[in-house]
Amino acid sequence: MTKVTKRGIILMNLGSPDSTSVQDVKKYLDEFLMDERVIDSPYLWRSILVKGIITPFRSSKSAEAYRTIWTKEGSPLVHITRQLKDALGKVIDEPIEIAMRYRLPDMKTAYDNLAAKHPDLEEVVLLPLYPHYAMSSYETAVVHAEEVFNKGKYSFKIRFVPPFYNHPAFIDALASSIKPYMDSNKGHLLFSYHSIPERHIHKSDTTGNHCLKVGNCCSVNSPAHATCYRHQCYVTTELVAAKLQLPKGSYSVSFQSKLGRSAWLTPATTARMGELPNEGIKDLLVVCPSFVSDCLETLEEVAIREKENFMAAGGSTYTFIPCMNTQPKWVEAVALMVNC
Repeated sequence: MTKVTKRGIILMNLGSPDSTSVQDVKKYLDEFLMDERVIDSPYLWRSILVKGIITPFRSSKSAEAYRTIWTKEGSPLVHITRQLKDALGKVIDEPIEIAMRYRLPDMKTAYDNLAAKHPDLEEVVLLPLYPHYAMSSYETAVVHAEEVFNKGKYSFKIRFVPPFYNHPAFIDALASSIKPYMDSNKGHLLFSYHSIPERHIHKSDTTGNHCLKVGNCCSVNSPAHATCYRHQCYVTTELVAAKLQLPKGSYSVSFQSKLGRSAWLTPATTARMGELPNEGIKDLLVVCPSFVSDCLETLEEVAIREKENFMAAGGSTYTFIPCMNTQPKWVEAVALMVNC
């Protein structure tokens, strides 16, 4: 008879400021941007850049943006992650905690809660809620979780769910979340993914000579694809398009949320908002598949600011498609992935 392992689950998400005060937003930005996998410059220069330039000038503007999306429950991202935990708890009979990579609730608290409440646990499965591999998202979450774990004295072992950009349950859930909007709004579907610096693509290339170096690199088979964010975004797009039976030309990809002056993935979402109406695309639907929970980048940047950009450029209709959040098919997908 196969022995049943007593398990716990931790859902890992990005994080959010503790409040919309400038002080709390500054604290969050300092922690986030000082991560060497987010801004991958030497420590001294990163410290000067973040603490001397970015956060002093960006904190007030970011606090104002957060105020436009803040709810009575607090941060949408943190609240939605808690709701996902509760929904998952109705599907699987195992203890579940949530943890943020930055700010609260933190990783140590999640481990400590599981250890204290369930001392007989043998394994904790950690699911970073990032569909695609990137050093500034999935990788830093895993490294951080391992570092915190190794500093503690826990009786259980830990295991990570890999990026799920092509997992059939994720694709099915994402396609299902998009379909009702496509049925009621005829127009072009834009897949807007969070952008990352091109140098991160190069650094994550395990071969050292493929990503952004080989022509049409995302379509040419390579071991580099296992850690290539750009390739994985395009795979997600094509799988969802096939699931929805979208004809070629009815959808496209762009990358949002650029920070700084270095080269990031293109085409940029903001640039496309100004170009699409001139290309005859007046009716636009936008989905953000690199996010599974709505947050500042979806609710304020894409749903509000990019809509203003598109309409100002001559667009007629603009439909923002919310993240999957706690939709039943997504909860089912999470249950399947943590049980793999």
